[in-house]
Parts: sequence; C-alpha cells; structure tokens
Amino acid sequence: MVQATEHIYIVRDDTVLGGEPIIRGTRTPVRAIVESWRMGVAPEEIPQGLPHLTLAQVFDALSYYLDHQSEINSYIERNRIPDELIDPLVRDL
Repeated sequence: MVQATEHIYIVRDDTVLGGEPIIRGTRTPVRAIVESWRMGVAPEEIPQGLPHLTLAQVFDALSYYLDHQSEINSYIERNRIPDELIDPLVRDL
C-alpha cells in the first residue's frame, strides 16, 4: 500500500524497500539522495547521476530529510557496507 507523506514527492510503499521513504513513482530512496548530498554533490547536480529525477524531487527529498533526520540516518546506517567488505582498490575513490 502506498502511503503519502507531508512532502508532495515522498511516499512510502510497503512493496518497495520495506516501506522506506522513496520518491513517488520510483524505487529511489530518500537516503540515496541524502548520501549524494552529504558526499558534496550539489542538489542541482544530483539529477545528472539520477536522470529520472527532477530537481524539485531532489529538493523535496532533502527537505524530507531535514524534517526526519534520525529516521533517514538510521536507513543510511542500516544499508552501509562495512569497510572490511569494500575492496581496497575502490575504497578511497
């Protein structure tokens, strides 16, 4: 079941990523946008790497994050790959 949020482009769908907040009409989680932004990618550049998203969707995802930081941070931590599992050849890219 798709559940709306207070953010126009952000929904929860029980069949997609276990109900994690995603961009409406996609399988892209809010955390993916937040992680790019936290790595220094400007919001205006994020749609270049995720061309199915609009700039409005990116900004709404960041707005959702700012309203729900602890929730999204927990999804980021849950999906983090432990350092010892990352190949040393790509670890520092």
